[in-house]
Amino acid sequence: MKFSTREDIEVPIADTFARVSDFAAFERRALRHGVQVTRGDDGPVKPGSQWQVAFKFRGRNRALDATLSTLDDPNFYQVLGASDGMTFTTEVELVALSPNRTRIIVGLDLRAKSMTSRLILQSMKLAKAKLSKRFRARVLEFSEETEDAYRKGQ
Repeated sequence: MKFSTREDIEVPIADTFARVSDFAAFERRALRHGVQVTRGDDGPVKPGSQWQVAFKFRGRNRALDATLSTLDDPNFYQVLGASDGMTFTTEVELVALSPNRTRIIVGLDLRAKSMTSRLILQSMKLAKAKLSKRFRARVLEFSEETEDAYRKGQ
């Protein structure tokens, strides 16, 4: 199952990429929501960097492993991961529309590898319109935060 959306923001591509690839900030945000995040390596984030994530979903403890597979500064990155019989691919692409305007394209592809995860994906497909709306809303919120942070920094 795929989710994707795009937003145009009034921020240069380099500043936008710095924000969308700030993995430490994403880790801190997850920790504030009760998610345990452990990075598998030290130093700067680079292709091959890994995270182990533990969280509670639908009353069960879940574990997720994620790996940064591609990092093309300032245009693109891809994160691959797996959790309980499901795999995912997250892609973030940036396109410079002008010196001060950037398009953010975010995609998430979920694939089932077990019967249980197929059932979960099937129930998600029934609510796809609602989930797509929430996905777009989160990307829009992040885009607005990025614009606000850029304006305050100028």
